[in-house]
Amino acid sequence: MADTAHTAHGSSEGESRRDFLLYATTAVGAVGAALAAWPFIHSMNPAADVLALASTEVDLSPIEEGQAITVTWRGKPVFVRHRTAEEIEMANAVDVSELRDPQTDEERVQKPEWLVAVGICTHLGCVPLGQKPGEPKGEWGGWFCPCHGSHYDTSGRIRKGPAPLNLPVPGYEFIEDQRIVIG
Repeated sequence: MADTAHTAHGSSEGESRRDFLLYATTAVGAVGAALAAWPFIHSMNPAADVLALASTEVDLSPIEEGQAITVTWRGKPVFVRHRTAEEIEMANAVDVSELRDPQTDEERVQKPEWLVAVGICTHLGCVPLGQKPGEPKGEWGGWFCPCHGSHYDTSGRIRKGPAPLNLPVPGYEFIEDQRIVIG
């Protein structure tokens, strides 16, 4: 009987030790796996040069009314247009219910005279024409994508052609009256 008690007691002690070793090994293995995976996970973070482009500051003062410039933000062209009173009037006169991607002009701009939009056609990623003088601006005076014939109005909204969505408006803010930060 003493042997049975000793064996039962020894068995309980052995199971406790085995459980401890199992938990300790599992914990060390999990920490080791995390440490081994860290360089791979860290490599997915944006590089320093990409983080530097996370925001772009634009001085609007040299852009005359009716003129547009293209700046690069996160590797994408961004159209900044100083709209004329006529362009603003045209953008506001649109019946939004007729639009494929309905947005009012007020939803797309912070100040009526300034339109900021990512200059990539939402159909297949081409860069629409209409930024430079003499380039075709499409039927609505905004931008025209010659690849498949998408026409955008003076608010960057799709009006004709295969593009499904308006030109996207990036996050931006006015930090001064004539200076914005995109991103």
